[in-house]
Amino acid sequence: MAEKKHEELLEELERLRAEALKGGGEEKIEAQHRKGKLTARERIERLLDPGSFQEIGWMMITRSSYFGLDKAKYLGDGVVAGYGKIDGRIVYVFAQDFTVMGGSIGEAHADKIVRVIEMAMENGVPVIGLYDSGGARIQEGVAALHGCGRIFNANVKASGVIPQISLILGPCAGAAAYSPALTDFVIMTKKSLMFITGPEVVKAATGVEVTFQELGGADVHGSMSGVAHFVVEDEESAFSLVKTLLRYLPSNSAEEPPPINTDDPPDREDPELDTLVPTDPSKPFDIRDIITSIVDDGFFLEVHHGYAQTAVTGFASIGGKVVAVVANQPAVHAGVIDIEASNKIARFVRFADAFNIPIVTLVDTPGFMPGVDQEQHGIIRHGAKILYAYASATVPKITVIVRKAYGGAYIAMGSRSLGADLVFAWPTAEIAVMGPEGAVRILYRKQAAKASDPEKFMREKLIEYRRFFANPYRAAELGYVDDVIAPRETRRKIYMALEVLEGKKVIMTPYPKKHGIMPL
Repeated sequence: MAEKKHEELLEELERLRAEALKGGGEEKIEAQHRKGKLTARERIERLLDPGSFQEIGWMMITRSSYFGLDKAKYLGDGVVAGYGKIDGRIVYVFAQDFTVMGGSIGEAHADKIVRVIEMAMENGVPVIGLYDSGGARIQEGVAALHGCGRIFNANVKASGVIPQISLILGPCAGAAAYSPALTDFVIMTKKSLMFITGPEVVKAATGVEVTFQELGGADVHGSMSGVAHFVVEDEESAFSLVKTLLRYLPSNSAEEPPPINTDDPPDREDPELDTLVPTDPSKPFDIRDIITSIVDDGFFLEVHHGYAQTAVTGFASIGGKVVAVVANQPAVHAGVIDIEASNKIARFVRFADAFNIPIVTLVDTPGFMPGVDQEQHGIIRHGAKILYAYASATVPKITVIVRKAYGGAYIAMGSRSLGADLVFAWPTAEIAVMGPEGAVRILYRKQAAKASDPEKFMREKLIEYRRFFANPYRAAELGYVDDVIAPRETRRKIYMALEVLEGKKVIMTPYPKKHGIMPL
């Protein structure tokens, strides 16, 4: 046999590359575009810095020959994987290719994803997954399931080591849905879907007819299930959001978050804050008005905006220093903490702590949500997650009590007793076991019944109770509040606290400990 020339070898390489670029073929690509969806490679080009993507594993093919797979061995096996840069920072990325067997996960497909996650972890950089898949590949049977399991295992090992971000850009069905659920942030476009079992299975099992959107649409996961942290209009918005999110995140758990460029003076004051919060604790206001006032340039990247809306979480910077903001939302059910809010807060605090992001907590809550439904569904267990998350967090923890801080919810929301480094309070703060009205009714019920004018008696006792207990000064006298501040000073006070706490080190328990048992 004649020896191949260099030109022939290069031509063969180019032919293979061209074949890989075709994905599932022109017809499938056109069908993808008709649905308003980009192809896997187009998505990566939009997400990464121009010319920075380096693909790996592009020649891998399915190892199965069952059900005609031996005649359809697409190069790449339905997923494009590699590394590149976003705003100059190295990231690893994989994008499922729906034009190849519906983006289904086979053994080789899974191997590529696992390798990308493992390489990202070894190099200490974020990994971004672009999901568009019908789930485990039926034709490969248990090998496909094994591949899914290996992806989950890689997600778990990378958890808390590197940021993991998932973009759901089409269907994400069956076993495939559990991988993004194990990552740190899930971004869904409005047309995307996530579900374990389809409408047909649901109807067969329950007799109830549902649509795909009702079962696992972005609105469902963004507001009800909490699976999606962000819901965006389209794919371009998703790519833009990833870039914004990464600006607040370190590349790995051993690094600090990158500084944010800003011209906003750290000692800036806002006199409007002095009168923003109503002195009547029953009157609502939007906590976001405080947040946008004290953070740099008024920009707040809210996480889980549509889910558990009695709490607000998100990223911002103060004087260029990245912070994770946790707040009660008095504009929604007075800022009460329910089961969903408990999970939302606890998860966000755990993420911030894992990646060295200081936690700023703004408190205005009347307590945990009362009611039979909440009790029966475990408000005690879920509320305990907040206690666990704050108490175990070792990053700088700065708390500002804005108004109501009652009962167990006061303790849960970053109190001194759970290890807050600095606690500030506004003059409008009310710190007590319960609301003054309720406390007075309990404490003086018998005396009021005997008084000549019960209503006057109770009004006098209410004033007395507020003077002694429902204010920030009693807590400050006992050392549970470090400073009572004018609201306009809040930004400057937090910035100074962030500066002094930059070198914070926590001495861990001297006893051997693998990990605590979180009340999941």
